[in-house]
Amino acid sequence: MKADGAHPRREEQHEAHPGRDGQDRAHSQRDEQYEVAPRRDGQDTAHPQREEQHEVHPRRDAQRRGALPGREARHGAHPRREAQLETHSRRDTSLRRVGREARPFLRARTGVVLRLAGWSLLEFAQTFLGGFGVARALDDGFLAGRPPTGLLWLAVAAVAVLPSVPAARGVFGRLADLVEPLRDGLVRRAVSRALSGALDRSGDVSTRSLSQVTHQSEIARDGWAGLVLTLRSFVFTAAGAVTGLLALSPALLLIVLPPLVLGSALFLGTLPPMAARQRDYLAADEAYAAHAGRLAASVRDIAAAGAAGRTVAESRTLADAQLAASRSLARWSGVRVLALAVCGRFPPLLLLLGAPWLLRNGLTPGALVGALTYLTQALAPAVQALMTMLGTVGGRLVVVLDRFTDAPPPPAEDPPPSRDAAPPPRGTPVAELHEVSFAYGPGAHPVLDRLSLTIGAGEHLAVVGPSGSGKSTLAAVLAGTERPTGGAVRWRGRPVRPADATSVRVLLPQHAYVFSGSLRDNLRYLRPDARDREIAAMADALGLDALLSRLGSLDAAVEPDRLSQGERQLVALGRAYLAAPPLLILDEATSRLDPAAETRAELAFGALPGALVVVAHRLSSARRAGRILVMDGPRTQCGTPDELLRSCALYRDLAGLGEPEDAGQPDEARESEEPGEQDDQAGEPQEPGGAAGIGRGKGRAIRSTPPPSPV
Repeated sequence: MKADGAHPRREEQHEAHPGRDGQDRAHSQRDEQYEVAPRRDGQDTAHPQREEQHEVHPRRDAQRRGALPGREARHGAHPRREAQLETHSRRDTSLRRVGREARPFLRARTGVVLRLAGWSLLEFAQTFLGGFGVARALDDGFLAGRPPTGLLWLAVAAVAVLPSVPAARGVFGRLADLVEPLRDGLVRRAVSRALSGALDRSGDVSTRSLSQVTHQSEIARDGWAGLVLTLRSFVFTAAGAVTGLLALSPALLLIVLPPLVLGSALFLGTLPPMAARQRDYLAADEAYAAHAGRLAASVRDIAAAGAAGRTVAESRTLADAQLAASRSLARWSGVRVLALAVCGRFPPLLLLLGAPWLLRNGLTPGALVGALTYLTQALAPAVQALMTMLGTVGGRLVVVLDRFTDAPPPPAEDPPPSRDAAPPPRGTPVAELHEVSFAYGPGAHPVLDRLSLTIGAGEHLAVVGPSGSGKSTLAAVLAGTERPTGGAVRWRGRPVRPADATSVRVLLPQHAYVFSGSLRDNLRYLRPDARDREIAAMADALGLDALLSRLGSLDAAVEPDRLSQGERQLVALGRAYLAAPPLLILDEATSRLDPAAETRAELAFGALPGALVVVAHRLSSARRAGRILVMDGPRTQCGTPDELLRSCALYRDLAGLGEPEDAGQPDEARESEEPGEQDDQAGEPQEPGGAAGIGRGKGRAIRSTPPPSPV
């Protein structure tokens, strides 16, 4: 392990870094970040409840989305042109994208569709016998002077209605097998997108996904159910009516079909603009939801900056856009009335107008009445119901489903290494930083400035420094959750890739994540195949015996609110110990443990073959490391504890040693000074299991004075 860019010789008084205030504020939000860790089963590591813990940095988030002034100007982009191109692209490919997703969904449920069609055959028979029975009752019965025959045919038409009750029950039973899987799949997709986007710090992904989970998925479920019912009814009703018209007289189709075709064409012409208006409405709804979410998280900033008027104006603009989209959708819905009139009203009217010609050409009166029965009782209502459904729910359904499929493709990545891939050469470092720089924005002071660092297998590195010096940023860059603005990060000799993250590293933040469930599930979260004897060995190594005894067993239910902060950290540490990753990064993950428990945990992790990086909050923790990286923003220095005592003024400052010659004292002399440090800490209130941070020395020691707060 090595570090380049040595820390210069300092004056006795520590000098504040000019960008420290902004870094302090940025890193204060990191305590609520995700626990990023590998999983042995290949599943996603994020949990839905973690979104509640994650806090997004507003300015950093806006910069990455290009929302801050000047971003688009630098890249030469025109927002309106880009929006027009995006809208045009969506109009051209919405049905195609939804169709690609729908085909495998329906193929996987072919049996359900066939059973649904089987129950719908009863509706075909009911429709056919309804009009045909009326025609035969007139021609062969009442008009022929045989009332019993007429009554018999009417009885046949009436009996055909009786199977509709069991048919409806069978149809709705099969309908659930088509509708619920769609809704569940959409919810899973929205949640997966939210969790993946959260790791990439996408700003409004959570608000968009919230709208998709709570609102749009329900629209899709209801719309899909209504569309299946209506389309099924139309297909079998129309088939029964057309078959009946052909049986009565083929000439009837010459009068009936033209207005149906004309109205259908007119109706289909209104679908693209209505789909576009529906898409605009949903986009406006998501934009308003995202805006409201940002406002809820920034109320104090808005009040402090006096931006209430501007915020209200922005909210009003978004609300007006949503209202305009809704009104435009309503206007296009009115155009559909004409198409419905052509399909529903014109066929019976034309049939009555053409009745004299039809009767002169051999059509019987009973056939004419039967045709009117088909039109008024079956075909026209089915067409009207289908058009109404497609015009309202159908267009909305396509747009909503498109919102789940129109996500931009993920960035191109190398394929994950195969299981047969050759392992890295012996001696390859677990992690490397080469000239890495990082800043929270183009104009911000760099937190990391051309830092080079090599961490080998089995090494123990401690990272120390004042608050806001970049320790957590280094941990995030090293873990791959933050992308450096310059330089390169490598794991096992290869560039960092998300596909490798689950097999290389575990990052534990200060606030440990524990979910409701059994203790066994919590401990095996990163390694579900861990055996009980391995869990027992882990508990003995880390000191979880007391917690296990208090809960009763591994299968005891864990209520996170009933665990202390120290117990939560022990559970997270046990989870990481079982995973045994090649690289373990503890970002103050033992801050709520007492010194003895912290020592036991770090010694246990040090005995594992993987590399250990500890962002230390106690100097005793740093002294256990083989090497220490001292950070003060972009200025760093790395070495052994003895080397740093002789050469690094900041490390002596953090250690509470005012004179460089004190570094020459033997270890026993330095240990004798620690009780004074502990005495100074004892006067400060702590939570049970907690500890004071490093950098608090005796009265004669030189202290690192933090800069004044800008708030």
